[in-house]
Parts: sequence; C-alpha cells; structure tokens
Amino acid sequence: MRSARSRQRGASLLPRRLATWRGCVVIAAPLALLPQPAWAAAGIDGAAMRWPYALPFAGLLLSIALGPLLVAKFWHHHYGKIAAIWSLLALGSLALFAGGMATLAALVHAMLAEYLGFIVLLFSLYVVAGGILVTGDIKGTPAANTGILALGTLMASVVGTTGAAMILIRPLIRANRPRRHNAHVVIFFIILVANVGGALSPLGDPPLFVGFLHGVDFFWTTRNIWLQTTIVAGLLLVIFVVVDVWRFRSEPPLGDAGPGKPVRIRGLVNLVLIAAIVASLLASAMWKPGIAFDVLGTKLELEDLARNAVLLAIAVLSVWLTPDEHRQANGFTWEPIREVAKLFAGIFVAIIPVIAMLNAGHHGAFAWLLSAVTAPDGAPREAAYFWCTGLMSAFLDNAPTYLLFFELAGGDPQVLMHSLSGTLASISMGAVYMGALTYIGNAPNFMVSSIASENGIEMPSFFGYLLRAGAVLIPLFLLLTWLPIAPILHWH
Repeated sequence: MRSARSRQRGASLLPRRLATWRGCVVIAAPLALLPQPAWAAAGIDGAAMRWPYALPFAGLLLSIALGPLLVAKFWHHHYGKIAAIWSLLALGSLALFAGGMATLAALVHAMLAEYLGFIVLLFSLYVVAGGILVTGDIKGTPAANTGILALGTLMASVVGTTGAAMILIRPLIRANRPRRHNAHVVIFFIILVANVGGALSPLGDPPLFVGFLHGVDFFWTTRNIWLQTTIVAGLLLVIFVVVDVWRFRSEPPLGDAGPGKPVRIRGLVNLVLIAAIVASLLASAMWKPGIAFDVLGTKLELEDLARNAVLLAIAVLSVWLTPDEHRQANGFTWEPIREVAKLFAGIFVAIIPVIAMLNAGHHGAFAWLLSAVTAPDGAPREAAYFWCTGLMSAFLDNAPTYLLFFELAGGDPQVLMHSLSGTLASISMGAVYMGALTYIGNAPNFMVSSIASENGIEMPSFFGYLLRAGAVLIPLFLLLTWLPIAPILHWH
C-alpha cells in the first residue's frame, strides 16, 4: 500500500494539471474565435511559406542549447515558460498566415496525433523502469562500465532505448560517483544505450516504431542493418574502453572495503509491466478495428487511444505496486520526465511550420533538400538520405524526421522494403544513429542527462555534448558511408 505522504504528493499535482489545462484553453480559445473556414477544409500551404516562419523553432533550439549554459538558474526555473513563448510565437505567425481555424487544426494534430503517443510511451517506460532497483556493490572500473554499456546496448532493441536507459543509468551513476572523471561514461551510455542499441527492432527506437506503424515488417531492420549496427556498436565499445582506461589510470584507488554486497534486482513486478508495455505496442499495431474519431480534422484511431490508455494504466500500476523505498533508493524524481514533456511539447508545436515547408517538397522553402537526396534521373541518393535524415534527426527529434524522409522517399512500405531497401536502410540508420549527436535528438538523451546532473555528474552543455559526441560518431558515420557492405550507400 502507498503511504499517506505519497498520496498527498500525488494529490498535490492535481492543481498543476488543472492549471496546465486552463493554459491550453487560454491559448486555443482566441484561435477558435477567429472567423475562418472549417478546419477540415483549411490547411497550411507550406509552399507559400518562407524561412522566417522557422525562426521560432530555431529560437527554441538555441534556448535549449544556450539557456543551461548562460543562465542556468533562470533556465531551470523557467524553461517551460520559455518553450511556451516560442510555441506561441510559432502559432501566432501561423494564425496570421493561414487563419485561426487552420492553426488550431494544426495544433490539435501535432498534440493528439504526434505528441500524445510519444510522451505517453516515454512516461510509462520512465515510470516503470524507475521502479526497478539494482542493488549491490558495483565499482566503476572500465570492465564493469563496459559490461553495463554492452548489456544496455543489447537490451535496447528488446525493451526500448528509454526502458534500457532508465533501468541501467542509476546503477551506472552510483558505480561511478566516486570517480573524478565520470561524465564520459554517461556520454557513451547515451550514445550506445539510448540510441545505437535500439536499431534492430521497432520496439527499440521511436522512429522505427513509426515505420512499423506505416507497414514496415517487424524484423526488417534486424535482417537488413544488423551488420552495420554491430560494427558501429562494437567500435564504440572499443573506443569507450580506451577512453575509460585512460581516465581510470588518473583516478585515486577506489579502495577495497572487503567483500561487497551481491548484485540484486528488486521491483521485479516492473519487468512484467515492461513486458506488458511491449505487448500493448505490438497489439496496437496488429489490431485494426477500423474505428476512428475526428477531432478538428485529426483522425484518432481506436487502437491508438486504447494503447495510450493501457500504457497510462500500466504506469499507475507500477506506482501502486512498487514500494516507495525502491524509487527513493533509485533517486527517482519526476523532474526529468517533466522537463522532457514541456520542452518536447514546445518542439512539436514550434516545428509545425518547418514540417509544412518540408512537406511542400520542390515547391517549398526547403526544395534544396529534396534535390539533395534525389539524383537528376529521379533515383534516390542513399548516402544523402542517411546524412540528411541523421543530421536533421539530431536537431528535429528523430521520430518526425524519420516519417518526413519516409514520405519523401515515396511512403510505400513494400517498395521501400524491396526495390528501395537501401533508401529505407539509410533513413533508418540515420534517424537512429545520429539521434545520439545532441541531447534533443532522442528523448531518452535528455532524460539521462537530467538524471545524471541531478545525481552530481557534471554533464557538458548542449554544444559541449555535441562536440564530444560528434568527435566520436562522425568518423564512424563516414566509415559507414564508404563501407562496401550491403546496403551500400550510393551517392549517385
């Protein structure tokens, strides 16, 4: 049973949630009152938009990058408000351009069709994985660190990058807390466990799950990019061993206090709940009742609504069934998921004009992008798809970026899995691998960084992380581009 204090903490969140809903109503109501055509008929013509409409999104990214670096205390207390301001600027410019009804319809689509499923899945994995407590004496030696990173990389395609990251990050932090140099351990953890390791199944990483929902076979990435994933992950582990051994030699002795406590896993009920999360994702992809609800032009499929409801129920069960002391021992707090929820809500709103311009193809402000990934004869350039998908994933979040290039390549899963398999492999690898280049490339990146900072690890700034991750990853991506193994990334 939950303690009275725990129930009081839960009850104290209610006023905040009500305030959030009131804020949404305040934002949406003026748009709805503007005299415009019906939402379903209205739309946002990306071909008529120019690059200044992308400025709110660029401003939000710069705020995320520079805020913690230049005004850390102010940012920590007001990052939600800053994200909301940039979102309102994006919505305001859209309202002036396309009208209030079209803007409100676009907002509803972004929040209900894209953001809701994204954050519900992350929330459920964060809550459930946070209830798994790994105890015992683990010393932050290069051997132990490499073992944890390798285990997490293998787990990521089974329980998801978020699940694997949330299960293992706290034991890794506890093991390395006595070391003076420990930020590099978390950086490699983000790269391997929160990104690269999830490349082999739709359960592993959000962009691949998006592809699965759009008709890509469940084991397609397993069959087609397992070798590239093995090469990248293997080389990353080798690089980590070299860096960690070098850093470890400058550390004072960790000491030996006698026989350590054996490693134990507590909160095992949460392993069952993680299996339930995986099952609910698979069920929602296979169950097609053909029932949908129209909300201002956005169709909400019954299977998606049912999946979200089940995921939330699983999270509630985890909180109810897990002893409070397990989460306390884990150092579990709600701040990392709260930060991800607020910042990515801002990203999903501010990105609306950018997506509209990208969807305009050759007629939009980003026509150069389509030309870059397509040869004069109309054939796709696999290497260009790899790099464009990857670099945009690093700054636009990899799930919507994957879908954008999936549609840009034709959007037919049967064609992409067969005659254009190299293109689909390029999009998949770019979205998953290069999501590791920044804190915002994949949602677990931000959560892991936030948890590490909360636990005393001095994580690098946005640009500091970008430089470190880029120094490790870009040479590997160049190697992957020229590697003569199928699928070969052609430049034609």
